[in-house]
Amino acid sequence: MLELVKTDSNNPDFVNLVKQLDSYLKVTDGDEHDFYNQFNSIDNIKYTVVAYLDTTPVGCGAFKPYEEDTVEIKRMFTTEATRSQGIASAILKTLEDWAKSLGYKNCILETGIRQVEAVNFYKKCNYLIIDNYGQYKGVKNSLCFKKEL
Repeated sequence: MLELVKTDSNNPDFVNLVKQLDSYLKVTDGDEHDFYNQFNSIDNIKYTVVAYLDTTPVGCGAFKPYEEDTVEIKRMFTTEATRSQGIASAILKTLEDWAKSLGYKNCILETGIRQVEAVNFYKKCNYLIIDNYGQYKGVKNSLCFKKEL
């Protein structure tokens, strides 16, 4: 049974899943990993979700306030063995609903163009490609998305 737990970045399961995510991204990002990694600190994130499948942590995601009415989705990950089972969709929906309940109207996010599965996932979840924002402006391997809640 899938259980989604709202927590924060001090949750040890969240921290462990993010370590797995970073190991994966170090390979796919290649030489650009250090650039992207500087924007992915998990210190003091108040809004995280950890997915458990029969008590085993199998996925996570988070959001940070970005602007008055917008949050930035961060640290989305599911373990390789549990991909394509709807877990990421459930995590993202929980994050979106949580942000909406707090009064936010939009979600934005960045992913790398080399993360083809992630790009397809966000498109499937009705995120639209936007101009790169903030630190990703002018970064050719970044792809930014937005969804109105």
